[in-house]
Amino acid sequence: MEECSSEESLNSRQLSAHSLSSSSTSRSERCSPARTPTAPGSDPDSSTPLSQLQVRGKTLAKDELELLVKEVVQTEAKDVTYICPFVGAVRGTLTVTSYRLYFRSVNREPVFVLDLPLGVISRIEKIGGASSRGDISYGLVCKDMRNLRFVHKQPEDSLKKSVFDVMSKFAFPLSNNLSLFAFEYNQVFPENGWKVYDALAEYKRQGLPNESWRISKVNDRYELCDSYSTTLVVPVTVTDDELRRVAAFRARGRIPVLSWLHPHSQAAVVRSGQPMSGVSGKRCRDDEKLLQAIMDANAQSHKLFIFDARPSSNAAANKMKGGGCESEDAYQNAELVFLDIHNIHVMRESLRKLKEVVYPNIEESHWLSNLEATHWLEHIKNTFTVKRRWDDDVVFKNCAKGVDESRKEKRFINDTLRSEFHKKFMEKYVK
Repeated sequence: MEECSSEESLNSRQLSAHSLSSSSTSRSERCSPARTPTAPGSDPDSSTPLSQLQVRGKTLAKDELELLVKEVVQTEAKDVTYICPFVGAVRGTLTVTSYRLYFRSVNREPVFVLDLPLGVISRIEKIGGASSRGDISYGLVCKDMRNLRFVHKQPEDSLKKSVFDVMSKFAFPLSNNLSLFAFEYNQVFPENGWKVYDALAEYKRQGLPNESWRISKVNDRYELCDSYSTTLVVPVTVTDDELRRVAAFRARGRIPVLSWLHPHSQAAVVRSGQPMSGVSGKRCRDDEKLLQAIMDANAQSHKLFIFDARPSSNAAANKMKGGGCESEDAYQNAELVFLDIHNIHVMRESLRKLKEVVYPNIEESHWLSNLEATHWLEHIKNTFTVKRRWDDDVVFKNCAKGVDESRKEKRFINDTLRSEFHKKFMEKYVK
């Protein structure tokens, strides 16, 4: 999996456990008290009895760590120093299992516990080489915006793998020919996840099919588009053969299909991939007919708004690669609007910059200028602004690949338009 954020080397200066023991910050303590860790959503009764917990043949102490089913301790390191960005250096014991990194402080009240699933780790970096005191320091770059630093001594047994090596192996199991711990744990869920979403039931809730829209099985075997559902809703006046010809004109076969229908005004939200018009401006009569049929499905609408999630410059660049955007000359009564939403790579870089601004310390004197430089609020504004423009008209939504921009916009808009989700949206986004 591609890491959620990239970062320069954490530090080029060697740290030692001795020199860091006195470091501290003025921040208030944010350490969690000791607790019994469990996997998210797991049943507390599913954990192994403490009497059966083994660390390579040695029973674990009750006050240290309770393992999950199939979780195995891989290594332990004593006299480890965790460099907490809020309270300074914390000495303790570090345990690495097949599922987590578990750090517990010693000789400290209240007890400091760091319980981190290995899957949260994006990158592990050694910081310098071993010092003259035999100390090793390394940093963990996490997907949840945290940076963690540890310092500990080299293992006395030269044959014993270091904590760094063990952690690198189990934090990235697929790269080391290991299975993911989730499959070892094999949690039993109360519901069958494959049946949580029923497309036919959802369309029925929206009053579909009706006199204007039909359900098509043209993608029943994913032959038309491998990233679309097998159940598609399209205008009744368009045949499956025409849909196949449209698929040849749209990027990756992502034809215009219905996402949401207003229960009273019949205003529709439709999504698709970009048209493969290219520099020459190729046209597809079947595609033009389909978009006209989408607008005609709503008798109250006299204009089709085509919202392209990309910046216009990105759309122009895609023409050189055979892609492009809809031409207002080819599609009657259509208005093309670019939403200026950047791709996931730009968003990730913006989030990385935001992380640097707020973690671990905020530079109060330059807070506003530093925040502005991340462009994060600009991206959020562009995402929210589109909601105001989707009122009682038919809206057609596309982007270059139909993955990053289109998917997050479609999910966001659908959740705010659906009456039964509106309350949840208000509770989640509007405080």
